[in-house]
Amino acid sequence: MAYDYEYFKKEILALTSIDLNCYKEKQMKRRIDTLIAKHKIVGYDKYVLGLKTDKELFEEFVNYITINVSEFYRNPEQWKLMDEQVIPELIQKFGKNLKIWSAACSTGDEPYSLVMALSKHLPLSNIKIYATDLDKQVIAKAKVGLYSEKSITSVPDDLKKKFFTKVGTSYKISDEIKARVEFKEHNLLKDTYPNDYHLIVCRNVLIYFTEEAKDEVFRKFYKSLASGGILFIGSTEQIINYKEIGYDRKNSFFYQKP
Repeated sequence: MAYDYEYFKKEILALTSIDLNCYKEKQMKRRIDTLIAKHKIVGYDKYVLGLKTDKELFEEFVNYITINVSEFYRNPEQWKLMDEQVIPELIQKFGKNLKIWSAACSTGDEPYSLVMALSKHLPLSNIKIYATDLDKQVIAKAKVGLYSEKSITSVPDDLKKKFFTKVGTSYKISDEIKARVEFKEHNLLKDTYPNDYHLIVCRNVLIYFTEEAKDEVFRKFYKSLASGGILFIGSTEQIINYKEIGYDRKNSFFYQKP
């Protein structure tokens, strides 16, 4: 039997629940081959055996492919407001099947945070998040759902215990949370925006845009919201001309379409 990369991917999935198919193959295979060569191990089968028997080797491997740039529940006080006020109000107004868009979602920490926050108010079967980003690679990482300890620091303890599993020194989000998010590629500056959303979350992304581009995006979000819908932005952002666009300001970071 030839112990090829397909064999290796299957073994890693069984061993760690990490699906290497979610990563760009050429790039990931090259990185893993370099790691194996560093230990002077010959063949994927021998490396897999090493991962099963050597804890340090296993943890090194998991850390090597772990996402370290994301952050769940960023600005916890705003998520507290989301939990105590925004979500209950939206459910009261629109019912249990909320339409939610996580725009420029990066590596998935934001849409997954939304699913967990909503799970305190709704059955998981009622939750569906539409999550978009321009970058194929970060979407691939989001689908893997593997995060560093630092990135999940702000997740409430009860949700951390319920929805994360430790893999080496990293943490994997549960499949039941992942199943509630649909990821798609989308360019905020070029592509058509979806309609009639009850909640749009776009945080700490527009700071990199010009004032003209920001204005265009905020106006498009306004059109994308259903009447009574809410836009949640980042703590480093503000909509200076929100009244001109038509928003009501509920709070520093929450804007409502009347």
